[in-house]
Amino acid sequence: MPVDQGPYQILPGRRYPNGASVEDDGVNFSVFSRHACGAELLLYRSADSAEPFQVVRLDPEVNHTFFYWHVLVVDLPPGTHYTWRMEGPFEPRAHGWCFDAGTELLDPWARAVNLSHWDRWNRLNKGVQPHDSPRALVLAEEYDWEGDAPIRLPTEQTIIYELHVGGFTRHASSGVHHPGTFIGLIEKIPYLRDLGITHVELMPVMAFDEQDVPPGVWEAGLRNFWGYSSFGFFSPHPGYCVTPEQGTHRREFRDMVKALHKAGIGVIMDVVFNHTSEGGNGGPIMSFKGLGNETFYCLDSLDKRIYLDFTGCGNTVNANHPVVSRFIIDALEYWVREMHVDGFRFDLASAMARDSDGRPMANPPVLWAIELSDTLNASKIIAEAWDAAGLYQVGSFPGYRWMEWNGCFRDSVRRFVRGDPGLVPEIATRLAGSSDLYQANLRQPINSVNFVTCHDGFTLWDLVSYERKYNRANREENRDGTDNNLSWNCGVEGETENPEILALRRRQAKNLLTLMFVSQGVPMLLAGDEVLRTQQGNNNTWCQDNPLGWFDWSLVERNGDMLRFVRGLIALRKRHASLRRRHFLSGKPRNGSDFPDVVWHGTTPGNPPWDDPEARVLAFTLARARQDEDSLCVLVNMDAESKRFEIPTIAQCRWYTALDTGRASPTDLILPEDQIALETASVLVRSRSIQIFEGR
Repeated sequence: MPVDQGPYQILPGRRYPNGASVEDDGVNFSVFSRHACGAELLLYRSADSAEPFQVVRLDPEVNHTFFYWHVLVVDLPPGTHYTWRMEGPFEPRAHGWCFDAGTELLDPWARAVNLSHWDRWNRLNKGVQPHDSPRALVLAEEYDWEGDAPIRLPTEQTIIYELHVGGFTRHASSGVHHPGTFIGLIEKIPYLRDLGITHVELMPVMAFDEQDVPPGVWEAGLRNFWGYSSFGFFSPHPGYCVTPEQGTHRREFRDMVKALHKAGIGVIMDVVFNHTSEGGNGGPIMSFKGLGNETFYCLDSLDKRIYLDFTGCGNTVNANHPVVSRFIIDALEYWVREMHVDGFRFDLASAMARDSDGRPMANPPVLWAIELSDTLNASKIIAEAWDAAGLYQVGSFPGYRWMEWNGCFRDSVRRFVRGDPGLVPEIATRLAGSSDLYQANLRQPINSVNFVTCHDGFTLWDLVSYERKYNRANREENRDGTDNNLSWNCGVEGETENPEILALRRRQAKNLLTLMFVSQGVPMLLAGDEVLRTQQGNNNTWCQDNPLGWFDWSLVERNGDMLRFVRGLIALRKRHASLRRRHFLSGKPRNGSDFPDVVWHGTTPGNPPWDDPEARVLAFTLARARQDEDSLCVLVNMDAESKRFEIPTIAQCRWYTALDTGRASPTDLILPEDQIALETASVLVRSRSIQIFEGR
């Protein structure tokens, strides 16, 4: 509805709910600001209006209850844009107060943020010009979910696919009608369904500041591509919408979720509550700083101008303050209740385990509140269980439901596959569910999200092609990104046309993924790894909104052999409940079976090389977890020489070759109907390769 009248009558309104709420009489606005002594609500006809059509000054005696400022604007139509201005003391050193009556502020509870006027926004300016701040949008659209509900898939059956909404379809080769958008992603659902994954994990899709980059990076024409710079925690990112100027943020996001659900695919959101786009001292005042700087951020106890930074991004959200904790829970529950998302991955989640002084807490209220929320009770909740200041908590997040990115799994598998010796006991522990991390806390293998690559670091192909990072395109003199890649280039650094090197790299890529998919826990695949996407050695493409950071869809045909292998590997995992157990592999019979759930071997049955410091081989058999599935035998040789393995025997069981990373396609992955029974008592496993047999 166009905003074509005014001024509008105002009434006192009420303090709850926060944000802008459309009611029978108009729109109620409410915002938190504990120490403000005055407030103004600015109303705009559109996101790019040069001036507000009405400024509503709130009366402290009428429009102020406890720590909230509120007003009801009678008959105000949806489609109105708005900002706040707060008056109050400016005492940053003593109290952290940063009130500025001339600065317009975004409502943190805004359901939609519009960026169409951002040609005037410049976060590097010394002070934002009047009326140039981000604006919230009043929404009241109805939506037909057509019976949709969040996906309720048991965690042990989950297979996660991490992708970037913009980068997934922005390449010209994607062939979609609206590249780089939520709607564009819908067109790629058949690909995701055929791949076999169960959930997409979307890198940040809450509204974020694309200008949040160092000055030199911005001047080079680069921008914040990954989106770990949130400021609109209830709003889909308008840059991923086709018509955000029409207020279609929620509809377009919901259309994507509904379409994914119809294909049986769940949606996990990567969320950033550890810091915001406002940065540290000198960063722009966009919302929290101007509403309650001392409430929303961790500040130095002696000089509150100093922001405690445990995130590497300038500030740390004071997540365990009651108001901030409630804000975070409200946001999460909103995305589940109103947007039907199926779970969340929390960026640098350990920062959320700190108190206002930055000290780690034994029982962080916000993390327990997420664990215990009734609304979130069926949602997947995943922690990146560390922060940028050295707090590493893999295995120790509170409660039963918290899953964690298992960085120990990543590092162990990378080292083992590149040929590091003496890792056999450690790699067996990782394959069996990482009991060393989780069992003592009464947790299960399903608390471990197993991965070998993610957005942060080398892609799979680069992991087997580079031993050093090549990040100069980021314009930070190659200082950014980790140097601890645990990678091996297979003998040549970077691009090569040597067919032997290329074949070895392909084999190593298959080895890495095979170990991940035969491990107990929840596997996570990085988008593009299934077709060997490269970033040319850049292990930190956070500012590369260009082909370096995009999914090149021509690889689907060019590396179709790898795509076929990954599809088959995922299908193999789905065939075997023994790979998806809710308990750690113990070597003991389970559920009335006569066979141990796992038996470990070396090159001879029953003799795993636990005490051999030079060993690079391991084998194991998995008993069937159901009567309708096959047993499994896995032979792993990461040695530089081929090894002969004796095949373990199981009564009334014949072994059929299902997978051999040492073979070229299509014999590297054999479908059950094409498998041939093994006729020998031993097999030669090629150097740096894995063989898997199904027993029936």
